[in-house]
Amino acid sequence: MLRTEGSAPAHREKIAAQSELLFNRLSKRYRHLKKWARRIGTNAFRLYDRDIPEIPLALDLYGNAVSGAIYTRSVNPEESWLRAMKAVIAKALEISEGNVFIKERRRMRRRQDEGIQYDRISKVSFYRDVIESDLRFRVNLSDYLDTGLFLDSRKKRTLIGTESAGKRVLNLFAYTCSLSVAAAKGGARQIDSVDLSNTYLEWGRINFALNKLVEGDGINFIRSDVIQFITQVARKGLRWDMIILDPPSFSNSKKMRSSLDLRKDYRTLIDKSISLLSPGGTLYFSSNAKAFRIEDTDWPGLAVKDITKDLVDEDFTGKRIPVCYTLTRQQE
Repeated sequence: MLRTEGSAPAHREKIAAQSELLFNRLSKRYRHLKKWARRIGTNAFRLYDRDIPEIPLALDLYGNAVSGAIYTRSVNPEESWLRAMKAVIAKALEISEGNVFIKERRRMRRRQDEGIQYDRISKVSFYRDVIESDLRFRVNLSDYLDTGLFLDSRKKRTLIGTESAGKRVLNLFAYTCSLSVAAAKGGARQIDSVDLSNTYLEWGRINFALNKLVEGDGINFIRSDVIQFITQVARKGLRWDMIILDPPSFSNSKKMRSSLDLRKDYRTLIDKSISLLSPGGTLYFSSNAKAFRIEDTDWPGLAVKDITKDLVDEDFTGKRIPVCYTLTRQQE
């Protein structure tokens, strides 16, 4: 929870100084990035990411609205500080303060322990549609910690679309199925999206509908625990040409038979996923865990490549994005 505000003149002066710093930074970034965004055909981008140490915010612009996060540690900000920052954001971008949503992003372990990583946190239902060239995605800026679309995966969506033509694609931990949409628009002949959450799969159906893509005819939404799904289809001998594996760093959903800790379980996940690859097929593995890396020597017989640097877009230059590896099975 936020602390109640103090009233000391020195404190008000500090807030005023920080407000000016944030206004200047946002104005400069917005002038630069809106021109770039127009060139690539998007209306959503990362505007600010803790650029000023004493202002620990991450801010994403979605058209005429902002969804942001405040990174809290041991001391939480005061209400007056947060109100001032929201007013500055609205002023710098010339949008309504009512279109600025700032959510508290606690340490990952704290969120996991409290079971709030993916929970709904409000019922405002403030939606916007994101444009990425010929793709469309629905986002919810108010009700969840994440909006339903990871902007730092923009280039990965482009890559998946480019590489998926004519392929059978399996998207594990599909979330709101944005990568599945990219594969479908890229000409994949089959797309299977697997997630344990009905909420996210329904969200995925909305994203497909926004892109005039209809369930059926090779487009399938599968509600299942991913590990159980992999085990079942492996027994049936099913194979895919492209597999997207983007697991959460940690999950302890009551719907799962056991918890998932990526740092301990990543090898099992990758091995099981590789077993479903067709000859010549490629696994795209991503992780948002800090300092995470895999070694190409861990999977002899597969071509392992770190493509993370290739996926950094203009609005994330100099920032950390999820690592991404391709693991390609040799042709038989």
